[in-house]
Amino acid sequence: MGRVQLALNVTDLDEAVDFYSKLFQTEPAKRRPGYANFAVVDPPLKLVLFENPSQAGTLNHLGVEVGTADDVVVATRRLSALGLQTDVEDGVTCCHALQDKVWVSGAGTRWEVYTVLADAPEGNAPAVQAGGGGGPSAAGASTVCCATPSEVADTTPEGATLS
Repeated sequence: MGRVQLALNVTDLDEAVDFYSKLFQTEPAKRRPGYANFAVVDPPLKLVLFENPSQAGTLNHLGVEVGTADDVVVATRRLSALGLQTDVEDGVTCCHALQDKVWVSGAGTRWEVYTVLADAPEGNAPAVQAGGGGGPSAAGASTVCCATPSEVADTTPEGATLS
């Protein structure tokens, strides 16, 4: 596999970027309003920060970044063959990037295995998707990128369902 992803909620993005830049001796690979990510070489880590003061200090989600969409397919097949419930999201815009991904949950933790297909243009609001709860239904549910199922429920219009 590629490298582990750790996505954290932080109170103050500028303060967190300053801290993690010093800790890992690298600058962010991408920075957008309320969002930053680091491609840390040593140790191999994709560190993602979400400015989310109400949830600061908590884990947003975990993941494994892989090199290609084929790697996501291989992971999906492997996880499914082991009897784990998977939720595939192909061609979604999340975390300011176009991605293919698969979500799996177990032991109280959500993980995504994903690849970045392209960068989302700066200034364009991402077409947000829900990790672990599926993408928007045909009813056009509005969801939150990398949201927990309860966050998805909080932002889903009444009567809409998630696939």
